Amino acid sequence: MNTARRVKPKIKPPRKHGATFSAEGTWTELAKNIRQIQKHDASTLSFEENYRFAYNMVLHKKGKMLYEGVKELVAENLDQLADEKIIPVFPTGSNDDSMHRSQESDVFLKALRRVWDDHTGNMVKLGQILKYMDRVHTKTEKVPVIEEAGLQLFLKHIIRPPIQQHICTAILNQVRFERDGSSINRSPVKGCVDVLLSLEVDDGSMTVYKRDLEPAFLKESEAFYKVEGVKLLETCDAPEFLRRVEARFENEDSRTHHYLARQTASSLRQILKDNLLTRHLSDVISLPNSGLDNMIDTDNLDDLARLYRLFIMVPTGLSTLKRTIKDSVARRGIEIIRTSLGVEGGDVDSVVEEEDKKGRRKVRSTANAAIQKLELALKWVQDVLDLRDKFVAVWAHAFGKDREVEGALNEAFQALVDSNEKSPEYISLFIDENLKKGLKGKTDAEVEVILDKTITVFRFLTDKDVFERYYKGHLAKRLLHGRSISDDAERGMLAKLKVECGFQFTQKLEGMFHDMKISAETMEAYKTHLASTTTVAPCTFTSEMVKTCKSFEQFYLSRHSGRRLTWLPSHGNADVRVTFDASKIELNVSTYALVILLQFQGLVSDAVLSYSELCDATNIAESELQRNLQSLACAKYKILKKHPPGRDIDKDDFFSFNASFTSNMRKIKIGTVVSRVESGEERRETRDRIDEERRHQTEACIVRIMKDRKHMTHNHLINEVTRQLAGRFHPDPLNIKKRIEGLIEREYLERCEDRKSYNYCA
Repeated sequence: MNTARRVKPKIKPPRKHGATFSAEGTWTELAKNIRQIQKHDASTLSFEENYRFAYNMVLHKKGKMLYEGVKELVAENLDQLADEKIIPVFPTGSNDDSMHRSQESDVFLKALRRVWDDHTGNMVKLGQILKYMDRVHTKTEKVPVIEEAGLQLFLKHIIRPPIQQHICTAILNQVRFERDGSSINRSPVKGCVDVLLSLEVDDGSMTVYKRDLEPAFLKESEAFYKVEGVKLLETCDAPEFLRRVEARFENEDSRTHHYLARQTASSLRQILKDNLLTRHLSDVISLPNSGLDNMIDTDNLDDLARLYRLFIMVPTGLSTLKRTIKDSVARRGIEIIRTSLGVEGGDVDSVVEEEDKKGRRKVRSTANAAIQKLELALKWVQDVLDLRDKFVAVWAHAFGKDREVEGALNEAFQALVDSNEKSPEYISLFIDENLKKGLKGKTDAEVEVILDKTITVFRFLTDKDVFERYYKGHLAKRLLHGRSISDDAERGMLAKLKVECGFQFTQKLEGMFHDMKISAETMEAYKTHLASTTTVAPCTFTSEMVKTCKSFEQFYLSRHSGRRLTWLPSHGNADVRVTFDASKIELNVSTYALVILLQFQGLVSDAVLSYSELCDATNIAESELQRNLQSLACAKYKILKKHPPGRDIDKDDFFSFNASFTSNMRKIKIGTVVSRVESGEERRETRDRIDEERRHQTEACIVRIMKDRKHMTHNHLINEVTRQLAGRFHPDPLNIKKRIEGLIEREYLERCEDRKSYNYCA
């Protein structure tokens, strides 16, 4: 079979039909269509035809001609828009009416935004037609795509002088108009700001907004708020100043959020802080009749909270607030001392000489003055507690429980408490008053709350050992006189003190309760002893009191060998059965009052004794004699009659037994003025005893430290002793040095050869 050889057919090139490609002709048609697109007259145009025109030009290596030609057409259109739409509506700036200027700015900004919208719309359409050019030519030539080129052309032909300056001026006019309290149309402003944010310069590293508008806006804001801060300070009180400043912050935040760039917010807030707050912190907070003091006095917590919120915005705000709070507490502390203790001029038990109407000199008892001074001492503590409560309420509700503010408050109140040298005594008196029996109008829960607050003030005391001395005396009187509200309350108070100061602080105080228990057991045993040995007659004579004391001494010493019994008549009390005309009544009186009553035993019913006779017969100190005579003759139960009648005890007074006294009760407790402010002499004695105790405590602390360390330098020893004793009192370094010298003399310590350190001598 013959096979024919297949010959591969030859493919001929396609025949060219139609006219040859003309770049000039194609561009002419395309340019005409682009102009129609820019005039918004593209309804009759074919997208496919225009795309083919651009495609062919790029395909035939005429991409540069196409690219440059389109740029020229866009630039031409932008110049035309500027001349027709923007320049004719330039704000004139010739009218002083702010409303008119705002309207002109609004029209101008709207025109600019319309031109931008027109341009960007055209560039989107051109970008679709020239998509092949953007994909091929621009990448090859490394030039921007047509839409980016359009932004550059808009920046060059629209954002140029004088349009550039008018844009910034118009936006700033609108901002100023709104800051002055008027309303504006924010949409045109936001539209133009968005335009400036969309345009980039310096190879995209910065926007036109950042280059042109933001610096001008911040400069304008700085000038405005510098004047505004001074104006507000001159025309507003402190609360109104704070309200307006806070409103300014809120308004500027709203402004940057709605039509300015968020990047401007931090710089703008700093301008507000510098010009509305930092410059005027001290002036605002110290404004008379409206500053911090006035807000606290009127419990204006809302404005105080606003003050705190604003002040913590700036670095110096919190320190200014803390300093002002300290000054406020100090001023109020001085006022408390002046009002509460201003009448204090002498000792409680001093004797005042004055002339009566007849020119006769007389000596007037100051027992009433003692009561008044006690009330003033209690008032001082109560005022400090009230002041503390007020500031704590402000701190909790207005200052957000700021720990730094709390520290400043504690420092201020510590200085306030320490500024009154009698504060340890007054705080002890206050506790004493609240732990007594028979307080009217206070429940146990209320007393507990008051004592808790008192402990807060106690924390501020530097000389806690002085307080311990007074508290020990007052506690002893409460226990001995049976005036304590309850053992639970007393032990609860000791528990609070133990938490604050440790076991050593309350060890002796807790021992008092043990002593009272032993005393009660001893008295019960003594009564049993008397019942089994002899019958005791009523204590109506001083000689019988002596016999009774001797009898008890013998009984007590027979039970406890090696002890010494000391009688303290100022702390004792006794039960005495007194016969009046109507009935017999058993009186519970102090030992001094018993001695006074016994002076009237055996006298005729109308017999009188003078003050001086009682003083000589009893040998009682005049201060105690006056207090007890006042309790017997001038108080609720008048066991004695005073001649002439009155509330004060004078040295020329006379006294007689009140046989006509009647009462429905069979047993009556005659109280005395028990708690009182110490006299000057008593305070000096107390101070001497405290100094002696401090010397012993300091020496014990030094020995304890050196026994543990064996060797220490002088400065380290001083610092360690100060640290360990700080819980009780603040020791003076000079006194510590004296105690060290004393211990060296007694060979507890020895000084090293370098003269700067010590060794412990075992």
